[in-house]
Amino acid sequence: METHRRSSTNSVRSHKPARPIALEDDSTKASDALPLPLYLTNAVFFTLFFSAVYFLLCRWREKIRSSTPLHVVTFSEIVAILASVASFIYLLGFFGIDFVQSLVLRPSADVWATEDDEVESEVLLRNEDARHVTCGQALDRSIRSLQPPAPIVTAEKVFDEMPVTVMTEEDEEIIRSVVSGMTPSYSLESKLGDCKRAAAIRREALQRITGKSLSGLPLDGFDYESILGQCCEMPVGYVQIPVGIAGPLLLNGREYSVPMATTEGCLVASTNRGCKAIHLSGGATSVLLRDGMTRAPVVRFDTAKRAADLKLYLENPENFETLACVFNRSSRFARLQSIKCAIAGKNLYLRFSCFTGDAMGMNMVSKGVQNVLDFLQTDFPDMDVIGISGNFCSDKKPASVNWIEGRGKSVVCEAIINGDVVRKVLKTSVESLVELNMLKNLTGSAMAGALGGFNAHASNIVTAVYIATGQDPAQNVESSHCITMMEAVNGGKDLHVSVTMPSIEVGTVGGGTRLASQSACLNLLGVKGASKESPGANSILLATIVAGAVLAGELSLMSALAAGQLVKSHMKYNRSSKDVSKVSS
Repeated sequence: METHRRSSTNSVRSHKPARPIALEDDSTKASDALPLPLYLTNAVFFTLFFSAVYFLLCRWREKIRSSTPLHVVTFSEIVAILASVASFIYLLGFFGIDFVQSLVLRPSADVWATEDDEVESEVLLRNEDARHVTCGQALDRSIRSLQPPAPIVTAEKVFDEMPVTVMTEEDEEIIRSVVSGMTPSYSLESKLGDCKRAAAIRREALQRITGKSLSGLPLDGFDYESILGQCCEMPVGYVQIPVGIAGPLLLNGREYSVPMATTEGCLVASTNRGCKAIHLSGGATSVLLRDGMTRAPVVRFDTAKRAADLKLYLENPENFETLACVFNRSSRFARLQSIKCAIAGKNLYLRFSCFTGDAMGMNMVSKGVQNVLDFLQTDFPDMDVIGISGNFCSDKKPASVNWIEGRGKSVVCEAIINGDVVRKVLKTSVESLVELNMLKNLTGSAMAGALGGFNAHASNIVTAVYIATGQDPAQNVESSHCITMMEAVNGGKDLHVSVTMPSIEVGTVGGGTRLASQSACLNLLGVKGASKESPGANSILLATIVAGAVLAGELSLMSALAAGQLVKSHMKYNRSSKDVSKVSS
């Protein structure tokens, strides 16, 4: 009997279509009504359009030469005008008929259906009959012994202990279509209208294509609608990064619990110890020195003299007001601050600096720069804009211009640590810290040819806070520019420590700050969203908190190094005998 059942089951499965169905198989296209194939029709209308336009231009040139009024047209010109208009309408509606169909036609549930609906209907009818047969009839080899169809269980290409995933039959067809290349993976969100489902289908297709399991990468528990079109394309899950809290950090008379997203053991604990030392010593003071995001396009002229002419024009104070009005039209928050130019032969680099409110401001300043470049084309028509960014900005790269001129928020943060706190909390001495800072952060960094890296580990704290609060992690490159200074004060009893950071690039609106987790961390610091009282106040406060956290991190790590505790603490907090990868989520 078991053999009979298996044979009947196999007979039914042989009727199943083995390949996914393309979108155009189930729908009637507008191009089917054309008398010629689509590519020939397109060629005819292209030829007709350009021939008619060429004929009219030649005729109108002759009329201009002979002083004949242009509105006096012959029959052949009327025919050419009608032909050009008709072909233009066709081409405008084309680009092409298939393209218009892809925008207008949305996939329905039957788009991914099987090739033969009649076979499906027959199987369903036989299944219905099987519910009413007697035990004796069950011995027959007919199809009636089949059970009703269940959801498809996909377990293809199990090379890496890939988990079994339950998918509906419709999803299975879409997955096969993606794997075969018939359906682009990037188009799933627009075709399905469900971002979570699109991510699940893309994920399963990726596992089948690569033969690698993504079982450790979570899919559920995330709002995929929130990242559509702004944060991430073609998602297949999300990475879990633990968030720890360092603090309270006593800064400018207020306490802050600093969120840090990191997988480096000992980092949060070390920063927390620095916060404790600062708090016991009366807190830290942070001051904003400068606030201006930059963008520097590169333009080219035929001669170096023309490039110099534009440089002198832009740096003339009499022209600044006009340029500022043009620039500030890009946003109600944008305020042009300065334009600094640098020449390299006949190439000119224009470094615009702009106040951007509570946004980090790269898009805002870029729009303002584009406005100014369009305005300059009137007086400098020979100016060739090579790129909106010429790396004189400089974004996401270590550069002296950011170290010297600053970019984003320039902040200095300082504190005086009581000698008793240095000994009891930091487990070292003032003299040891001062000497280590000179030989490591200053002399050692100079020996290494460091650019903005006169510190112990500022980028550790900057990156952890950036990830937690939805900043651009890549901007830790210039945001981590920092020089740490330490010296003995009050007769050598106490320690004065400071960090100077000229280019902290942060925002509290836009980008990743919109996401729920990152928004919650911003809310913890009291800087969520835009400031209603004073534009830019929230992003400035966030920059000062970043500097304060860096101060705490520098103080603690330098103390651990001076006391010889670095290796011991990392062995305690950065090692685990537990294999987390084997723990089931």
